[in-house]
Amino acid sequence: MPLVRRPLLALLLSLVVLLSGGLPAAASTLEQRLEGWPAWSLPAPLPRPGARDLVYPAWFEGNWRATSADLSGVEPEIEYAVRFIQDPSGRIVGDRAFNANSIGRALLGEQLQRVRNDPQNPNRQLADLSGDRYLESTVVGRRSEHPPMDQFLADELSLQVLHGPGDPRVSQVETLSRYVRIDADRIEAQQWQVSYDSPAAGLIAEAKRHWSGTLVLKRQP
Repeated sequence: MPLVRRPLLALLLSLVVLLSGGLPAAASTLEQRLEGWPAWSLPAPLPRPGARDLVYPAWFEGNWRATSADLSGVEPEIEYAVRFIQDPSGRIVGDRAFNANSIGRALLGEQLQRVRNDPQNPNRQLADLSGDRYLESTVVGRRSEHPPMDQFLADELSLQVLHGPGDPRVSQVETLSRYVRIDADRIEAQQWQVSYDSPAAGLIAEAKRHWSGTLVLKRQP
């Protein structure tokens, strides 16, 4: 979910969400985006998702133990549980509230009290925090691509509003992930993330902070 310290609240949203040679033309969009990191800017080539969730390949389904590492070595390695489930249509999606709560607990400890899904929108979660605060996270842009050879790329742009004493704090966070299926019980990923100012500052924005890391998923019973 920056150069010195990953924006911890930014990582509550979303689990983290990949590359191959000879990709079809549509897949080149995220590869081109990746080539420009960390000098990303908005607007990004990410369509609005509406009420559609991010659909993962079938090999994501199940329970996993995730290990996330900061490539700069500044932040400690963290571990947490994640799971991917079938939606009512049989498509594989992340259990967003469970995953965000698991990541948030690993990062924030008791500061995170709970994470709730918006029943009307799978792309919106509310995280209740200590100190009479809560974080509202909404995916406002998304693109995913399915290259061959057990790979998957996904890029999500999230609008995050931290409510609490004083004025709300608004930011935008973009996370691009490249997943590779090693075998039935292991998935490895690289992730790139940047944060932007509030959209109130204008529709055009330059990246303010950036972070990159690795993610390993090991299947659990």
